[in-house]
Amino acid sequence: MADPQPTLLPERIARDISSRPTVRGKFLWAGDQKLLIHGVTYGTFAANTAGEQYPERKQVERDFHRMERHSINAIRTYTVPPTWLLDLAARHCIRVLVGVPWEQHVAFLDDGSLTRSIDARVRRDVERCAGHPSVLAYAVGNEIPTSIVRWHGRARVESFIDRLGATVKDVDAAALVTYANYPSTEYLDPQSADLVCFNVFLEAEDRLAAYLARLQNIAGDRPLLIGELGLDSRRHGDLAQAVSVRSQLTTALQAGCAGAFVFSWTDEWHRNGVPVDDWDFGLTRRDGRAKPALVAAQEAYTEAPFERSAPWPSISVIVCTHNGGTTLGECLGGLDQVDYPDIEVIVVDDGSSDDSAEIASRHDVNLIRTERRGLSCARNAGLAAARGDIVAYIDDDAWPDRDWLSYLALSFMSSSHAGIGGPNIPPPDERVIPESIARAPGGPIHVMLSDLEAEHIPGCNMAFRRTALEAVGGFDSQFAVAGDDVDMCWRLQAMGWTLGFSPAAMVWHRRRRTIGAYLRQQAGYGKAEALLERKWPEHYNGGGHVKWAGRVYSGRVGPPGGNRFRIYYGPWGSAPFQSIYERRSGWIASLPLMPQSYLLMVAMAMLIAGGLLWPPLLIRLPGIGLPVPVLLLTCAMVALAGQAVFSGWRAFPGGSRSLVKRIRYRAVTSLLYLAQPVARLWGRARHGLTPWRRRDRPQLGIPWPHNGRVWSEDWQPASAWARALERELQSRGVVTRRGSAFDRWDLEVDSGLLAAVRLRLAVEEHGRGHQLMRARLWPRLSRFTFALILSSAGLDALALIGRGNLSTVLALSGVLAFLLLQLAIDLATVMGICDRAMEALVVTKRDSDRPAPTRPHGGKVAVRIVTAAEVMEE
Repeated sequence: MADPQPTLLPERIARDISSRPTVRGKFLWAGDQKLLIHGVTYGTFAANTAGEQYPERKQVERDFHRMERHSINAIRTYTVPPTWLLDLAARHCIRVLVGVPWEQHVAFLDDGSLTRSIDARVRRDVERCAGHPSVLAYAVGNEIPTSIVRWHGRARVESFIDRLGATVKDVDAAALVTYANYPSTEYLDPQSADLVCFNVFLEAEDRLAAYLARLQNIAGDRPLLIGELGLDSRRHGDLAQAVSVRSQLTTALQAGCAGAFVFSWTDEWHRNGVPVDDWDFGLTRRDGRAKPALVAAQEAYTEAPFERSAPWPSISVIVCTHNGGTTLGECLGGLDQVDYPDIEVIVVDDGSSDDSAEIASRHDVNLIRTERRGLSCARNAGLAAARGDIVAYIDDDAWPDRDWLSYLALSFMSSSHAGIGGPNIPPPDERVIPESIARAPGGPIHVMLSDLEAEHIPGCNMAFRRTALEAVGGFDSQFAVAGDDVDMCWRLQAMGWTLGFSPAAMVWHRRRRTIGAYLRQQAGYGKAEALLERKWPEHYNGGGHVKWAGRVYSGRVGPPGGNRFRIYYGPWGSAPFQSIYERRSGWIASLPLMPQSYLLMVAMAMLIAGGLLWPPLLIRLPGIGLPVPVLLLTCAMVALAGQAVFSGWRAFPGGSRSLVKRIRYRAVTSLLYLAQPVARLWGRARHGLTPWRRRDRPQLGIPWPHNGRVWSEDWQPASAWARALERELQSRGVVTRRGSAFDRWDLEVDSGLLAAVRLRLAVEEHGRGHQLMRARLWPRLSRFTFALILSSAGLDALALIGRGNLSTVLALSGVLAFLLLQLAIDLATVMGICDRAMEALVVTKRDSDRPAPTRPHGGKVAVRIVTAAEVMEE
């Protein structure tokens, strides 16, 4: 097949070969141009006359000329290329992903001399290419076999890859490093990788799109590069190969990948010097003739990821600012550079006293000035003025990637999500405080229910269908500083809608620049959590901690600190997709990360202070020198400090910084890990979000097991009764949980920190559609409650037996009495809520699994709650 006419590379493809590639968030850049990799693999070949595993120089030059004509701007090699090949690549504006081969197919870590030899050879190979302008990156390994990784263990293999990455950086400091992974070891996550590279051969478009979404979550804030994709034309035919290659490339680029390499340039392929003749993955044949797949790849590269003739929705971008003049100009300057066909920018100046309005007037925006009313009101003011089908929000201290709106629009056009968010990545900053704050906890994060669906998207980068925002009445005005985004996400999900996530729709978001500003922000977040808990109590546990159903985005494949995980290897390590599965940590393992941990330490410190007045409180166990309260407090402090140091260390794994700088960064970040929960706890406590919080006191019920009955003359299935009761309980501000398929209880109602109430339902059929729903209510005490009451009673008894002074006995008795009274009040409160919920119970047809039959009696419900005397009789 003859080559098509030469075409120019699209403007969005960087051609400035003189600028070495750098990583900026989810993409590669060359100078001031985004660098999308449009690549093919090149090799391995038989040795040429010079003994090099490449074709002769004239053939390479012909190949590179054809690549340039077909919009190909990068090749991937599997052996280190000679200098003349790199020179030819630079002449044709082609970059080279240099594969550095070594003995990865054997148990390389079992032989120390072999690992040293590998390290030395990698150093020599990189020295041959160091500093060359055509070098895209170095791949220090390719598809280490699963059996070898399983043999050595994940951590040891990652550590060795990091060692090779450090060697590359030592020789060529400006170089990018990656490891070419594949689905069989997707859990490998070397810290030295500047970008994530995966070889993926999935022909089905839907399966490929789904797996790329997973890989984007594995890549986190780093670029995702597809190292190999393609189809064998020998088995599938030339036409099928062309269709598949174009589909795979389009899918990869629209999924936000930084580029892809088609495997391969030619059907000519050698393994260990021996020709491979039983497959034909090339875009060209062995005799050099082009296949249809070459044109298909060119079309995909020139058209994807954004087809300009598509019916793109109109988008209104809203920037809300209050005294944000120091960063607003940078934000609006970034919006000026956004490449999108139908955009309007609205700036809402929420009562600023600085030059924010003047800065906004220098840009092509619709400026709205209001008195100071808070963030949610400002968002609503922008919504009222917006004309776009999609309404996107970005903070005044953030600025977008050039293709931010295009990726958001692609996601909206290909889904039914009501809202979609994307990554917000802190820009690099060489100053210690801002960079440490960027790595500290408490920043805006998204929570993922799956690889494609989100539970929460942060307000600095979120977009919604305007009809969805209007349907829920806009943002809740009580959230004046923060929490508005969480509330909106939960409201949309309560309406039955879903939220999505576009990994390539990224914005740069500056964090606070001083520690004081950071701690004030965290205290404000604590206040927002208190407001959210009052509005959404079902999303919080008894201790006042939010319960996310999804996974908090961590930016790395490995689980966040403390989480347990398992790797699915398959029988005898044979699974083609060996994934990592996280298991949620228990509350004890998660406690060092929670603000409530400080409350427990204060309680233990008070117990130690009481021991100074009455020594028996400082009880010692046999063989332990320290008193038990002192030991517990010490363990808690060590766990808290250890978690902070561990998190600070992981936040700065290495890089170009010196050891002294890394220690400074890690030390400041560790201190922020200690201070952040205190600030968050302060904001929560000031606004009523404490483990001992109390909502409006309802009518109290019977605080021990009893039954309730509901008579109905309108038949409904048993599941409808359960759903209706659950909804009625939730409307009264309590947290409910459903029993599993193995439990004898149907609903559990949270009564606070000390106890819960469980309900078991039974429905009696009385003919003619009449039913009697029975509910059995009984308290459930947690192990923590049992331990707390027993320890308090034990200390009280010990004080009496040991004849402690009267004040100590009275104090301990008072603590025990308080706990028992608190427990009784908790149970009576929730029992009363359950009783009142059954009195108000109305079962509607929408609760049924199938339409309810029509009854002539009009569906009247009679309710009767049994008395305590009847309980005793039963």
